[in-house]
Amino acid sequence: MNPSTLNLISDLSNAFGPSGFEDAVYGIARQYCRDFAQVTDDCLRNIYIRPDDFRGDRPVFMLDAHCDEVGFMVHSIRPNGTIRFVNIGGWNLNCLPSSKVLVRNAEGAYIPGIIASKPVHFMSASERNAAAAPSVSDYSIDVGATSAREAREVFKIRIGEPIVSDVQFQYDEARDVMIGKAFDCRVGCAALIETMRRLHGRELDVDVLGVLSSQEEVGERGVKVAVNKVRPQIAICFEGCPADDTFTEPYAVQTALKKGPMIRFMDRSVICSPRYQRYTLDLAERQGLAVQSSVREGGGNNGAIIHNSLDGIPVIVIGIPVRYIHSHYGIASGFDFEAAVRLATEVVASMNQAVIRSF
Repeated sequence: MNPSTLNLISDLSNAFGPSGFEDAVYGIARQYCRDFAQVTDDCLRNIYIRPDDFRGDRPVFMLDAHCDEVGFMVHSIRPNGTIRFVNIGGWNLNCLPSSKVLVRNAEGAYIPGIIASKPVHFMSASERNAAAAPSVSDYSIDVGATSAREAREVFKIRIGEPIVSDVQFQYDEARDVMIGKAFDCRVGCAALIETMRRLHGRELDVDVLGVLSSQEEVGERGVKVAVNKVRPQIAICFEGCPADDTFTEPYAVQTALKKGPMIRFMDRSVICSPRYQRYTLDLAERQGLAVQSSVREGGGNNGAIIHNSLDGIPVIVIGIPVRYIHSHYGIASGFDFEAAVRLATEVVASMNQAVIRSF
């Protein structure tokens, strides 16, 4: 993988940015887009990437990827100095115990902590054998404080501060394996920026505008504002989507690692524009681009909001397969990232007003 692209993915993955606190992503977007685009934001921390060659007299093609990650927030501090917390977004709660996190404090420093549960040595037999699913209230975050006063005055912990996983991006080049946090959807953010970089300067029949939207993990909130500001005629949503190849019957696998991006026909939130969907799959077949199709019984994404906005906007979802999303660690492939960028680039390059109207 190109070193610059790899650095982009790494910086985005490592960035501190749960829903509502996406500020760090804004700085990264400005850094990596400064040579070809103007980057601005709004009060929701939606990030708008407007290329220098944006003309304003062509149909607007919106590229979207949400820039928030699942995280936590400080609810209160217990008398013993441990932190009661709530989740931001939907977590796999079974993955939480004994994991490292970073708690932002009142001074903006990131304080390391551990998500703690009652040690097995102190559990009753009924507690050890409990079959009930865990809840966030079963856990605490321990930063090493010995009292609530120490947590507040020495560690500077306060109510309302955000918390994220303490995970650093790694790439195994020999085996093309990326491991890191927040691949849902920072790997999509990276694909969006790379797609815009490759399209810059090309002869197009559309104006491309990128949005790194905020607060998707808590109900697609940011994109509701962004789509009304951008007012596109057509869109692509990039996603870091859940891979299904480690637990699904082989005949039903639709989002496997190293098989290309997933193009989603539907999930519980949206039926993606069928004609646009088939157009994309046919284009991929003609050009020999790796792609997978999926029909999802659960899940949701920003495409649902875009599709139902304004007078109705044709949208597809290009999902980069990620194993174990909504946990501390994700596994993804550089092959799938590159295939997603190539597909998006070719779709945008092929688009014009007549094709958009045919959808």
